[in-house]
Amino acid sequence: MSPCRRSSGNQVAFARIVTDGVTFGWLADVVVDPAHRGRGIAHALVDAVLADLEPLGLRRILLKASDDAAGIYPQHGWARLEDPDAWMVRPGR
Repeated sequence: MSPCRRSSGNQVAFARIVTDGVTFGWLADVVVDPAHRGRGIAHALVDAVLADLEPLGLRRILLKASDDAAGIYPQHGWARLEDPDAWMVRPGR
C-alpha cells in the first residue's frame, strides 16, 4: 500500500515537485493530514521524490519549509540557505 493512502483508500498525504528536468528542482509541497502525522509518511514521500529525481542529476533541489516541518529535511540532505532573503519573484500577467 502507498504510504499516502489509508486502508480505506483515502489520500492522507501528497508531495509535489516542480523541475526543469535538467538543473533545478523545487519541492513545492509535502502535506500530511494532521491525523496521520508522526508516522513517517512525510519521510517516505521525501524519499520517494528524491528517488524519482535521482536519474535527472539535478544540480540543486530547493524547498521552503514551514517552521514545524523544518526538522524533517536535514535528515534527507537539505541545509538552510545562508541568505534566504535573496529570493526574488517576477509576477506573471
